[in-house]
Amino acid sequence: MLDPKVFKAYDVRGIYPDELDEAGAYAIGRAYVDEFEPRTIAVGRDMRLSSPSMAEAVMRGAAESGAEVLDLGLVGTEMTYFAVGELSLDGGIEVTASHNPKEYTGMKIVRRGALPVGGDSGLLDIRTRAHGDLGEPKGGGSIRQEDIWPQYVERALSFVEVSTVKPLRIVIDAANGMAGVMLPPVLERLPIAAVRCFFEPDGTFPNHEPNPLLPENREFIIRKTLDERADLGVAFDGDADRCFFVDDTGEFVPGDFVTALLAESVLEKEPGAKIIYDVRASWAVPDTIERAGGVALVNRVGHAFIKHRMRQEDATFGGEVSGHYYFRDFSQADSGVVPFLLMLELISKRGRRLSELLAPFRERYFITGELNTPVSDVAVKLQELKERFSREGTISHLDGLSVDAEDWHMNVRPSNTEPLLRLNLEARSPDLMQRKRDEALAVIRS
Repeated sequence: MLDPKVFKAYDVRGIYPDELDEAGAYAIGRAYVDEFEPRTIAVGRDMRLSSPSMAEAVMRGAAESGAEVLDLGLVGTEMTYFAVGELSLDGGIEVTASHNPKEYTGMKIVRRGALPVGGDSGLLDIRTRAHGDLGEPKGGGSIRQEDIWPQYVERALSFVEVSTVKPLRIVIDAANGMAGVMLPPVLERLPIAAVRCFFEPDGTFPNHEPNPLLPENREFIIRKTLDERADLGVAFDGDADRCFFVDDTGEFVPGDFVTALLAESVLEKEPGAKIIYDVRASWAVPDTIERAGGVALVNRVGHAFIKHRMRQEDATFGGEVSGHYYFRDFSQADSGVVPFLLMLELISKRGRRLSELLAPFRERYFITGELNTPVSDVAVKLQELKERFSREGTISHLDGLSVDAEDWHMNVRPSNTEPLLRLNLEARSPDLMQRKRDEALAVIRS
């Protein structure tokens, strides 16, 4: 089974086995190698119940089309990215459905340099081939196991001075996902007191779905951080390429505030560095970067666009509101473990609670978070918003519609996969934020 709709803007994702099964995975493996002609690729998989058989099928397909396949086994997505970059491979596939519910399967596919294969960079060509006549496999490929763990752990730890990390009390919610597999060899090198929650990898997700962006999935980490009187709470998504923070008061930390803090940390080590942020972000991000002597570069949302811009600019770091953090020295790829380590180092070095470090942002920048609204006609609504707000500020179409006024700004973007508009708005005061938010939503929902 290979339903055409499993090919998304950035990856492959669908319900197993109704939309995507082993036969479909085999076809994708064949089609990927036929399309890009890689000599050597890496394949990893997450902890979902379908992932072992799906990974076996995609590896068999790739090998039968002539590729040498390095089987990484049970690894997080960032470890597959790292293997492709570190071992100078021609590409890689991680069998994962990331943060989606348990019935899903999927793949994240990259080329040489861990560059993502998305809808406008080859994924639709793979779809066309996979649905066509693949013909007789040419053979000549092979599958062998590869242990990337030692290099990965060393590289992740290289981003911080371990000796500066203090014995902080940290609550970690792995959500029965890949963080429970990836973190133990890192944690054993740190002096922290880690309260490990749901570290057993379990594709049925018996405790909660591995998507910390949904408030109901954050309830546990917030409560546990307060109960433990911890310095910090950290929650990971299913494939552990994103981490989310809760401060010592139990308050969730938005991704743009995390980006600003991590940017400060990066700029202390590399003064004057270029840092990428996305169009949705709070003014806290460019203000902080520029104050710390860095170069702030705004960019379209999405890992394919961020990774391309990072290479183009030789940027050291990039951050997205969605919790993706990218590092030049990590194959320009996103990682969940590296920002976790940087946050530990930052709190330790500053000698202050995270809530204290965040106070200047919370007192100055008032953000809505992302507000999603289904609409019947995306283009019409964007035009209505432009007509309504164009007199109030500068208009940009870098990604959707952005309006920049003196004391407030917003970005409204269409979803890549459904008829939704996503609003992110910020103002210099809570009253103004609420007023402009209501005005924008009134146009969107009218």
